[in-house]
Amino acid sequence: MRQIIRDTACGVVHKLTSGDVSPLELLGVLEERIAEVDGKLNALPILCFDRAREHAEAIMKKPVSERGLLCGLPVPIKDLTDVAGVRNTMGSLIFRDHVPARSDILVERLEESGALVYARSNTPEFGAGANTFNDVFGPTLNPWNTSRSAAGSSGGAAVALATGTAWLAHGSDMGGSLRNPASFCSVVGLRPSIGRVAHTPKFKVDRNLGVPGPMARNVEDVALMLDAMSGEHLGDPLSLPKLPHSFLSAARSGKKPRRVAYSPDFGITPVDPQVAAITRRAAARLVEAGVIVEEAHPDFREAQECFHVLRAFDFAVSKAGLLRSHRDLLKPEVIWNIEEGLKLTVERIERAEAQRLAMMTRAVDFFREYDLLLSPATIVEPFPVQNRYVTECNGKKLDHYVDWVAIASAITLSCCPALSLPCGFTSSGLPVGLQIVAAPRAEGNLLAGAKTLEDILGLRDCTPIDPRPQL
Repeated sequence: MRQIIRDTACGVVHKLTSGDVSPLELLGVLEERIAEVDGKLNALPILCFDRAREHAEAIMKKPVSERGLLCGLPVPIKDLTDVAGVRNTMGSLIFRDHVPARSDILVERLEESGALVYARSNTPEFGAGANTFNDVFGPTLNPWNTSRSAAGSSGGAAVALATGTAWLAHGSDMGGSLRNPASFCSVVGLRPSIGRVAHTPKFKVDRNLGVPGPMARNVEDVALMLDAMSGEHLGDPLSLPKLPHSFLSAARSGKKPRRVAYSPDFGITPVDPQVAAITRRAAARLVEAGVIVEEAHPDFREAQECFHVLRAFDFAVSKAGLLRSHRDLLKPEVIWNIEEGLKLTVERIERAEAQRLAMMTRAVDFFREYDLLLSPATIVEPFPVQNRYVTECNGKKLDHYVDWVAIASAITLSCCPALSLPCGFTSSGLPVGLQIVAAPRAEGNLLAGAKTLEDILGLRDCTPIDPRPQL
């Protein structure tokens, strides 16, 4: 049974539907694997196996045809999203004992699809900053080198996938929060289009910089989880209806892009030369499938300014009350972001919204010419975990703690779906991810193109791994 941790999620679901394995057996395998490796990494600090086993027993009483798409597959939920009866700390001392009475729409949808929630994955405080550490549980370490960061904010989810304590994992993404850790841990993370995955609105009905998304070890498994997560819900007015064809069928369609663009930096950010070289080589290999590959990108010149303003506005809307009541318990970066938001004028917000609209419009026009846009998912290899964030890249100092994720946050602003695909390793043996972007709501094309390149690169089976200490 232990070998099943190396199976794909699609493969495990097939075993569940055929009766070769039971949901309870899977929970036992995960509990054993977590005990073996997670103490070295801190990916899943909150466990709820008793709750998961109750759900498993209920699922096993149903006919296979009524067990949902995932049929009893265990899935961890990021420690930002409510799971009824399970602690949701949000990585904050303010909420270290918070236990919600009701699950988020997203969790309800996954459980209706047959998912078993057995753990919460670690995240930085309120998901802020792209390095997973907090004062409740401490840092999450990168399994490829435990002295390095797993990135964030879905760092716990990525590490769980990479080490075989999850087959699928829930993540969320504002400025790369599931793409960055996917890149650092050599797994796949997909930021869907706005509304593709329904979730419970908080603080603002049309709050859409951040979206939930699926994470897995390969493209097909990510597509499977997106199928389980997607669909409209009355509780989320931005949510989109299910499409007539599954995302898994799109990933398996064999459809190849005709013409793609690659950019190392979108013209807005420094990038480590080694990361640029690895991602450029990976993108160029699409030529082997008959794809035209050219160097180009949309005009994202306003991206840095725009993201700073809209992100700060989001922090002010969602967390100003916490600044007033619990300032002493907030980390400095969160305080800074809230205060930046509170200083904003209507004119600055107006300017940022206009900039975002312009970038989205240019991106849509760009995808009339190109099927996909490729770039590094992160601008550096995994950095030392004690560094709170990246302050310099390729000789250029970065002004703010979110500047190092600009290559991901620019895509957020354009409203396009994007994923990080494992594409190689640096000379020090650390993973590099390739960001693949498609037109808004074109997740099917994104998954098909990513699967084409995944097959060419042949890196699909490099995880799970056992934790590797600093060499």
